[in-house]
Amino acid sequence: MTRALFALDLKDDPELIAAYEARHAPGSVWPEVLHDIRQRGFSAMEIWRVADRLVMLAEVPEEGLAPSDPALETVVAEWEATMDAYQRPIAAGGPKWLPMTRIFALDEHPAS
Repeated sequence: MTRALFALDLKDDPELIAAYEARHAPGSVWPEVLHDIRQRGFSAMEIWRVADRLVMLAEVPEEGLAPSDPALETVVAEWEATMDAYQRPIAAGGPKWLPMTRIFALDEHPAS
């Protein structure tokens, strides 16, 4: 497994941000979406927020993710369309979640 980090912005509206968080509370994410995430190979996933910026930390297989189950595509697409009401891509016209690049790791620096 390897870690992957992604960033996304929410629309800068406190009510929308609160609603987005409520949609991700335990028991609120659609079971089919959770099943899709797990069956694709994610072993762990967390989403963190500061202001309107989201950061997703995910544990993914070294060889990459499996394709989505075609039987779940409609429900997952509906979830993503629902989330569009809260989200705004960092880069206009770009993908919603952008992969982040690690620029620092403490363990790569010698202790003094």
